[in-house]
Amino acid sequence: MPPKVKITKEDIISASLDMVRQSGADSLNARSLASYLDCSTQPIFSNFANMDELRLAVINKADELYNNYLTREIYEQKYPAYKASGIAYIRFAREEKELFKLLFMRDRTNENYALPLDKFVANLVENATGLSGDEASLFHFRMWTCVHGIATMLATGYFELDWDIISKTITDTYQGVRKQYGLE
Repeated sequence: MPPKVKITKEDIISASLDMVRQSGADSLNARSLASYLDCSTQPIFSNFANMDELRLAVINKADELYNNYLTREIYEQKYPAYKASGIAYIRFAREEKELFKLLFMRDRTNENYALPLDKFVANLVENATGLSGDEASLFHFRMWTCVHGIATMLATGYFELDWDIISKTITDTYQGVRKQYGLE
């Protein structure tokens, strides 16, 4: 008798990510995932204590993919680094609609989520503007509302935008917010 094929934790995360990409986060449940993997639910629950643990692993994997977009966009140096971070966010929303929704459009009521400026983004804001601390956080929040709005419209299919319009809108917003801080 041939040995049974072992389904690894990575196989389960990868299949879960594919399911979310294809059908959204609500499609992910043990039965549908087992069917997708062509197995019973046993390998899923041998590798994860429960579906919440698996969902967290999928969120972490999606976040890793998003960070790859961010790194690549900054590395290409087509835009200044801070603008490139916004472009990466929007590109991720356009190209990975369901993963974007999973990361940035899910209900966070019970997550105690705040909008802290992580060290990486804080450095981008400081290098672009000279602002730090609360001023940098507020500056970024004002920029992020514009970028998130564009990304959300693309992720939800509200309408399509040309990259030139997206780039100009980000630049115009950036210049306007800079002006509010007297950074002309």
